[in-house]
Amino acid sequence: MEREQEALRGFLLALCCGDKDEADDLAQDALVKAYLSCAGFQDKGKFRSWLFKIAHNTFLSHKRSLRQAENINEARTLVGNSSADAGFEHQSLYIALRTLPPKERSAITLFYLSGYNIKEIATITETSEDAVKKQLSRGRDKLKERLEL
Repeated sequence: MEREQEALRGFLLALCCGDKDEADDLAQDALVKAYLSCAGFQDKGKFRSWLFKIAHNTFLSHKRSLRQAENINEARTLVGNSSADAGFEHQSLYIALRTLPPKERSAITLFYLSGYNIKEIATITETSEDAVKKQLSRGRDKLKERLEL
């Protein structure tokens, strides 16, 4: 697990749109869940995918309990100055990502920021490959629209 912590935190930081505190809390929750479930882990070659699946489910559970921004201005208000790179180039991306539904945000993050292919994303998110393709397409379209504003 120690080898995967940095990648896990990076994945969750992107899902949390740069909110380092939220990402760290979710990473800790995911690592505890993984540790408690490690006896059931079977495929030794796919540990990172298994861990990311746990992190993704932890993220989705957390997001169900929170309010999602409806538009880019509302997302800017919700983000405030709490993001990890508030003064840097990725802030507009984090703000735009915050407006996406969690499943689209997950697909975009796993594909573009973590480098997973569609089949791997389908496994991690427990959806079909077609669903992942739709989520990626919708997410890209929404990001393009919101980042052009």
